[in-house]
Amino acid sequence: MAFRAKKKPAKSKNKRTKKKRTPLVNKEKLYFLFGLFVLLVAAYLLISFVSFLFYGAADQSIMDSGWREFLFNTEVKAQNKGMKLGAYLSEVIMNRGFGLASFGLVYLMAISGARILGRKTGNFLKSVWYSVLCIIWFSVALGLFFNKTDAGSAIYWGGHYGFVLSNWLRSLIGIVGLVFLLFISGLAIVVVRFDGAFNMLKSLLKRKSGETAQEDADVEEETISNEEVDGEEAITKVIEDDDDVVKAIFESDDDDDLPIEEPEVEIEDEIEIEQPEEESGDDIEVIPVKKEDDLNLTVAPKHEEEESDGKEPEELEDYDPTLDLASFKFPTLELLEDHKFGNAEVKNEELVANKNKIVETLRHYKIEITKIRATIGPTITLYEIVPAPGVRISKIKNLEDDIALSLAALGIRIIAPIPGRGTIGIEVPNQNPETVSMHSIIRSKRFQESKAELPVALGKTISNETFMFDLVKMPHILVAGATGQGKSVGINVIITSLLYKKHPSQLKFVFIDPKKVELNIYSVLEKHYLAKLPDAEEPVITDIQKVKNTLNSINVEMDARYDLLKAAQARNIKEYNKKFISRRLNPEKGHRFMPYIVVIIDEFADLIMTAGKEIELPIARIAQLARAVGIHMIIATQRPSTNIITGVIKANFPARIAFKVASMIDSRTILDSPGANQLIGRGDMLISQGSEMTRVQCAFVDTPEVENIVEFIGDQRGYPTAFLLPEYAGDEEPGPGEVDLRNRDELFDDAARVVVMNQMGSTSMIQRKFSIGYNRAGRLMDQLEAAGIVGPSEGSKARQVLLQDEYSLEQLLNGL
Repeated sequence: MAFRAKKKPAKSKNKRTKKKRTPLVNKEKLYFLFGLFVLLVAAYLLISFVSFLFYGAADQSIMDSGWREFLFNTEVKAQNKGMKLGAYLSEVIMNRGFGLASFGLVYLMAISGARILGRKTGNFLKSVWYSVLCIIWFSVALGLFFNKTDAGSAIYWGGHYGFVLSNWLRSLIGIVGLVFLLFISGLAIVVVRFDGAFNMLKSLLKRKSGETAQEDADVEEETISNEEVDGEEAITKVIEDDDDVVKAIFESDDDDDLPIEEPEVEIEDEIEIEQPEEESGDDIEVIPVKKEDDLNLTVAPKHEEEESDGKEPEELEDYDPTLDLASFKFPTLELLEDHKFGNAEVKNEELVANKNKIVETLRHYKIEITKIRATIGPTITLYEIVPAPGVRISKIKNLEDDIALSLAALGIRIIAPIPGRGTIGIEVPNQNPETVSMHSIIRSKRFQESKAELPVALGKTISNETFMFDLVKMPHILVAGATGQGKSVGINVIITSLLYKKHPSQLKFVFIDPKKVELNIYSVLEKHYLAKLPDAEEPVITDIQKVKNTLNSINVEMDARYDLLKAAQARNIKEYNKKFISRRLNPEKGHRFMPYIVVIIDEFADLIMTAGKEIELPIARIAQLARAVGIHMIIATQRPSTNIITGVIKANFPARIAFKVASMIDSRTILDSPGANQLIGRGDMLISQGSEMTRVQCAFVDTPEVENIVEFIGDQRGYPTAFLLPEYAGDEEPGPGEVDLRNRDELFDDAARVVVMNQMGSTSMIQRKFSIGYNRAGRLMDQLEAAGIVGPSEGSKARQVLLQDEYSLEQLLNGL
């Protein structure tokens, strides 16, 4: 019994061995799949990197969109052959990484994949180390030599790391020291890695440095050979006759340590080596190569070109696009009114009173401040305070309403803290706000001397400075504000700024005005500044269908411009126009000077409510891609709700201008932060450029002033017609109950053949044959009826088949 009990553990052990499971995938297959995957990724990166060199500029707008837009919007297309992921990886690895040296990463992945698959790649670890060193070396070198990159450039040759490392090393050892360091380190990598390079460098240095020593050795060897060559024959004979005599002869020599056979070998070697060096110049003719001198040599006559008369050919002058309207005169300042008269300044009593009320209110809540400073603006005054140590900023922020109550003011706004200053700002409206006239903005030195491509002067900041920006760098603007808060005036200010700076040949506007009254005043500029469709009757677009066609036409123009940039090998419109002006592009090959195009939509909400996606999608595509080809967009709306300003729009309009809005929700919709609901109206606005927020008092330009400007321009000679956009034929949508045969079902041809072969038009038969649902089968039957293959429905009966044979069917299908 005891022995039987002891056998139980053995049974359990056998059970364990039986429960062992084989792995789902063995290691060999797993390694093979992983190695193949690494090689495919390397190939994908190579294609993406090469495409990035050509299409990097075109895909920059995709980088600016949000990650949701990037991942889920299938309408966003990339020019990169690796599509959106390839463009993103190229931007991250090359521009934000090691620049052109990133191609070394592709090589590393390639040899890694080959290594995993079992291919011999030499010393793998050595290859990895040298590749990493080369990547760093080339990145730093490119970062040094291409340290300054153009503003419109899309590719940074050394990448972010190369730029940072080169600047750091340059600050330590200077440019000369860094160049010397790169030369030494590069030489070290080449010499250590490649034995052939080491031997070549060694022999090169040995020849140059050992010339003097070699000459001394030659003289010494010549003396030895002269003394010993007379006894060479005797030595040879003695070797043949008697070995003992040979020993006696060598023992009497000075070189006692040499072996017996070495003198003969050394003498022969010396003779063979010394003969070429001791040969005179006459002996060179004996070289075998010179035996080819016996061949007959035919010398061609020397071709001499005709000499010029000494006058250099005259270079063509640069093309001037403004010559078409050479007599054009820009609007003058006299056309604008100076609204500065009657402006009340902020008195000292008001400043002191506001300061005392702020300090008193804070002390009520036991908040002490150590310093207060006032900056007077046109409509508001900024009070900067420095709280005492230990005071929480959030505590002051929560007193916004209490401070507004104590000051009896509307629109108190607290900035806690002010970026870059270490203070807390309290913006208080002035009792008598100042009117900022457009006259003072245009007259300002900052605007007059601006070198921006598309300069826009909007108004004045809190510190009373003229606020300007370059529309090319924005590059699209979203404007929102409640009715009567200055939104339309802001649009007029932007247009007026551009009219005062840009010639009609350099700038074109596309005005879209669903309300039909806001932008119609600019229709006088049709033959100077406006762009429209060839068949458009009105220069300002108001019809919804015309708006669709115009936006799609702008997309066509955008694609055509990208083709011209590609052919000219230019990355943006600035480089392209520069090449065209310098006459490096041939107009006979389709090249042309490209003016900037600014699309302005006054009431965006009405378009979205009427047309929806048909308007939103072309606008989003323009916003994503058009900046590089000089097409910019400004859209305005008085309803900044989420169903109007969608995620697609917000992602592609990084610059936003917010006038006073009704609620904090509207402010968050337009600016992604509160604040616009606390503005005081009448042109008071917030401008958001990325993370930077600026409060500006918009300049005021009255309607009569705008009329004076457009009449001044309209009275001058203009172009024969407006700037014509490419023709776009809008798709005619089928009416209710109609069938569009241009969008046939994928199974249409197969269903038609089945119906003709069986001579029975039945929806249930199509369902059975193709295993599809009733709705799809019914749509197929409607399309077959519209194509004339089957007759109309006859209730429960099968439809009549109108074609009798397959030949007739094929002719009909080919016609479709």
